[in-house]
Amino acid sequence: MPKKGRRRTGTEEEHQTPCKQAKVELMCPLLTKYDHPESVFESLIFPIKQEEFFRDYWEQKPLLLKRENPSVESYYQSLFQLTDLKSLVSQGLYYGRDINVCKYVNGRKKIFNKGGQVSYAQLKKEFDQKKATVQFHQPQRFKDELWRIQEKLECFFGSLVGSNVYITPPGSQGLPPHYDDVEVFILQLEGKKHWRLYQPTVNLAQEYNVEPEDKIGTPTHDFLLKAGLVEYLEPVADAKFYILSLVKDAGSSLYLGGFFSLNSDVIPGLVLDSAKDDIDFRKSIPRQLLMKLDLSEPSKRLSGFLRHLSHQLENGGELKSSDMKKDFIMNRLPPFLGTSFDSLTPGGKLPTVDSTIRLQFKDYTVITVEPDQDPLDDTHKEMVYIYHSLKNKRETHMMGDNNMNEEGVFQMHGLRFPLSHMDALKQIWSYDTICVNELNLTSDAEKENLVVSLWSELLIEVI
Repeated sequence: MPKKGRRRTGTEEEHQTPCKQAKVELMCPLLTKYDHPESVFESLIFPIKQEEFFRDYWEQKPLLLKRENPSVESYYQSLFQLTDLKSLVSQGLYYGRDINVCKYVNGRKKIFNKGGQVSYAQLKKEFDQKKATVQFHQPQRFKDELWRIQEKLECFFGSLVGSNVYITPPGSQGLPPHYDDVEVFILQLEGKKHWRLYQPTVNLAQEYNVEPEDKIGTPTHDFLLKAGLVEYLEPVADAKFYILSLVKDAGSSLYLGGFFSLNSDVIPGLVLDSAKDDIDFRKSIPRQLLMKLDLSEPSKRLSGFLRHLSHQLENGGELKSSDMKKDFIMNRLPPFLGTSFDSLTPGGKLPTVDSTIRLQFKDYTVITVEPDQDPLDDTHKEMVYIYHSLKNKRETHMMGDNNMNEEGVFQMHGLRFPLSHMDALKQIWSYDTICVNELNLTSDAEKENLVVSLWSELLIEVI
């Protein structure tokens, strides 16, 4: 993980601002204009360029983007409104799963959830009379424009991007000061919210954590987030540098967040691969090791083992991250196709060995090499698996039950090929177009079977 960057001393004027601000020009590009993942992200952080953002802000400091433009404010407000909530409640939403009603009172978060299906009248009563915040989980399940934005951001970051809408009445606070375990972009949709940021009591915290007010000290930043503005408050991969405290909230905000953790996935693979090649790493632990107080000798062996892993990586060792790849592709959003939501069926020419083909939906696929998952094959030989998110359910995104069958088992969508097909697959994934007869396979039958399988899953098209 990159090290935390130092704060710039800046000028006297910079010290007086709540956090680094960028004022948008009169003509600000709207997210709705772009379909390429990089363009969607760059329009989100406009006028800051992508290179500047990752160089100066990512994992370093917060960023407040001023958007004093009526068209931007109008567009942001269209992403989610109170009237949307009223309509969605009538379709059947449930406390806890879809909606939380809460308020920060006397140093604690108080929950007003009633249980069961949400009543809009009750929701409005809690909002008006108890000044409670309404937290609506994963609105991209219902709002097409949020679906479009978030699936493009998932392509851009290569990790899951969820969202929550927080609607808070004036003079109230919904959440206590806290860390999150996700990166956060905040879009103020309407109204305004007063934010205070504090120095962390734990740097790079790895989980959500509430901090008592008597431990967080004085604010490092204090500002008002108005409609049409964007705030980047999550500058690290695992947790915030800044404790968040919302005071005297009003209006509604959209929180876009992603999550990333790699070490716990790739290190076990490195260990297993090393054990295959070196008998020393397959030996049992010394007798009564777990009962000893002096572990200096095992520590030396572990140190040597870690040096071996380091040497292996530095000399071209392969990082395998099949579990994270599968988790991401299994739980992410399907591609947004405008009005053609039901058009994901094979079409066009069936490929032959004489066809020229082109890869489709590259951003929505992953390729892994792992043991054969066929329960009838006990040889556990390695196979190539291609997983994709084209058939994922948008309605269950980030809800914990995406792609679950009737038996409660998660299902992956994709294909399986012999390891000998890897070079041909790399050709298809690497070139804009390629002739089927140029694929690196031994026979025309293998080439044709490969491309027909990919075509049936909509992963290639004939041009």
